[in-house]
This record gives sequence, structure tokens and C-alpha cells, in this order.
Amino acid sequence: MTNADDSPLFPPNEPPVLTVSELNRMARRALEAALPLLWVEGEVSNFTAAASGHWYFSLKDASAQVRCVMFRGRNQFAEFTPANGDHVEIRALPSLYEARGEFQLGAEAIRRAGAGRLYEAFLKLKAKLEAEGLFDAGRKRPLPGFPRCLGIVTSPQAAALQDVLTVLARRMPGLPVILYPAPVQGQGAGARIAAMIRLAGQRKECDVLLVCRGGGSLEDLWAFNDEAVARAIAASPVPVVSGVGHETDFTLADFAADVRAPTPTAAAELASPERHKLIQQLERLDVHLRQSNARSLHNQMQRLDLLARRLLHPSEQIRRQQARLDLLTQQLRGRRQTRQAREEARLHQLAARLSSPTSRILREHQRIQSAAGRMQRAAKDALARRELILSRLQSNLSHLNPERVLARGYSIVQDDREAIVRDATTLRPADRLHIRFHRGRVDAEVRLVLPGPGADAPV
Repeated sequence: MTNADDSPLFPPNEPPVLTVSELNRMARRALEAALPLLWVEGEVSNFTAAASGHWYFSLKDASAQVRCVMFRGRNQFAEFTPANGDHVEIRALPSLYEARGEFQLGAEAIRRAGAGRLYEAFLKLKAKLEAEGLFDAGRKRPLPGFPRCLGIVTSPQAAALQDVLTVLARRMPGLPVILYPAPVQGQGAGARIAAMIRLAGQRKECDVLLVCRGGGSLEDLWAFNDEAVARAIAASPVPVVSGVGHETDFTLADFAADVRAPTPTAAAELASPERHKLIQQLERLDVHLRQSNARSLHNQMQRLDLLARRLLHPSEQIRRQQARLDLLTQQLRGRRQTRQAREEARLHQLAARLSSPTSRILREHQRIQSAAGRMQRAAKDALARRELILSRLQSNLSHLNPERVLARGYSIVQDDREAIVRDATTLRPADRLHIRFHRGRVDAEVRLVLPGPGADAPV
């Protein structure tokens, strides 16, 4: 659109026009990018727990306030539900609720104000005492199975005391209980608790000591995180059971104690035996003892009857021993006669086998003559075999004798080096030869060399 003088209605470099939704979205993104997740402290006001499970409230201080929301997926992990007027700290992400354009904090976690600093102090002191060995498992002592007296360090007005006494009255009525009163909350409570623990150790009136208190916030339980309390528990000559707060609460007293109970009532149960179970155990032991005595008496009676049956009059014992002696005498005589007869038979056998020296010499002479005859025959047979073998070897040797070959008309031809000539082609005219016959030898000279069948022409 242009005006009458054709100038543009909007300058050409003007930014684009945004909708309210676009503006709020850009503002939310800018806030979330600029401000990280942080902790914010303030007082709760206008708290509302919606039907959806989400929490809506405002967080304020003396000068300002900010709207907050904590969705159900986050608040279900909170340790408490805040109320108007509570001083809290929230871990939140600053953002903008686009639908209304309202600045708000999206809470991720919530705790009571000061709890973070207290927890840091708790961790620091715990690490210090742990390094000193106050929490070592080797320092822990077992609780007595049958305590004669029980000590309790707590406030006389504490509801935990009534819970402990109720449990003790139910489990072990008549068990003596000594109360060492001390405040369990507020200024100086830790020093009074430590003093009562030391007093119980000095008096040695009880066999086990309970240090207990009901549940509460970290600030409420802080007296049991006092360093003096932890050291007094660790130094106590009496075994200590700590029952402070609920099952999820942990204090330095729990770590220093010999036994940690999740609740005060659980501490009373751990420190005291159960009367009706002891009675049942005694009844079982009584039944077992009676049965054992009855079995033992029955066995002894049977043994007595057996011994009574075996008991004899001395004259009867002598008679039986005399009869046994007679039996043994007869057995000895029979064995002696049997052995004598066996030895006599053996002597007869040896005598029958024994002959005169002359007959023995005659038998030996006959045996020697027989052996000599066999030896002569064996020597003759061996000599005949040797002569036959020698004759065969002489015949074979005569066939190989060169003289017999020469006698059949053959001769031996040798050259000047006296080497036997086997091939005429190795000779040349004028070579000197030595020819040996059966009788005598001659020297000859080669005049003509004639090759054998298939050889080359004459040289």
C-alpha cells in the first residue's frame, strides 16, 4: 500500500509482525537458553495439589514472588508435601508459560530450606569420623541375649518413649528400664544426649542402651548428627542400639552405634528378648530334657537287667571255669596226639625214601655211563656232519681253482703291468704280453689285433 505521494506505508527494513504465541515461544526459548537449572529459596504460598497430581504454588520472599509448578512425575519423589508458609528450596528451570505469558519455575526437586547445607555438613562430619575409625565394623559389639536391665536415652515427652515402653511391656514384662532424660531437638540437645550416654556408661546400671527419637525432618534429627553424640556412642562401654527417625532416616548416631534399628520400636525389639518365645523355648527344652532322662533311665534299667542276668554265684563261676579247663585239656591232648601221629608218619615216609650208599652209587654209575654213551654218539654225529660239510666246501673250492681251469686248456693273458687282458681291442701292435698255461708261461708280442664279433675293423 502507498500513500498519495507513492511513499511506502511501512519502512522496508521493519521486522516482521509476530503473533502472541510466537512471541511467547521465543521468550520461553530465550529464558531456558539463558538461565540454567538452579536452586531457588523462598516461602511457599498459594499451594494447590491438582487432581492431575501436579503441584502449583508461589515462592516468595520479602520483596518478590514467582509462580512455580512441580509435575506429578517429579513430586512423587519428594520427601514431604509442602504447605503454605513452609520455607523451602527448589531445584528449578526458569521458563515461560506460553498460554498466559507468565514467567514460572519448573521445579525438579524440593527440600526444606537449609537442608542442603545441613546435609553437606552431615557428609563432611561423617567422612571425618569414618576416617578416624568410629564406624568400623570391628568395633561393633553383639547385643546381650538376656539383658537384666535396659537403658533409654530420649525425651520423657517423646512419643517414641511410649512406643518403646509398649513394645517392652508386650515382649518382656518386668524387664527393668532406666530412663536417661535428654531433649531430642533444639539448641544444646546434642550435648545433653551425649552427657546422658556417658552417664549411663559410668553408672553401668544397664546391659544395653537405646538412643531413640521419632521421625522428623533433617533439622529435627540434627541433634543425633552432633559430633559429641557420635563420639559418646562409640566410647560407650555399654552396647548401644540407635533407633532414630524412620527407616529412611540415617544419622551419625546410627553409624556409631553397635546396632542400627530403622525405628524406635524396632530398636526395642532388637534389644529385648520375647517372653512368650522364651517360655516356648523353655517348654521345648523341658520336654526334651524329660524325654532324654526317660530314655537314659530306660537304657540304664535295660543294662542293669542284662548285668543281673550275667551275674553268677562264685561256685557256679568256678564250676564253669573248671568245665572250660577240662575242655581245653581234652583239646590239648587230642591236638598233641594228632601232631605226634603226623610226625611219626612223616618219619616213616622219610625212612622208606632213605636207601644204602652202595645202591645209590650204583644208580649214579649207571646214570654216568648212560650219559657218556649219549655223549659219544652225539660227538660222532657232530664229527660226521662236520666232515660232510668240509667235503662239500672242498669240492666247491676245487671248482673255483684257476689251475683246474688252466688244466682244461685255458690260459691267462697279462700285459706288461700284469693286468689280465679280457678285451683284445685294448691292445696295440708291439704290446708285450705274458701268457700263463697249465704248465709254464711264455712272453709274446702283439702283431695283429682282431676284434670279436660285432667289433670294428682290425687295428
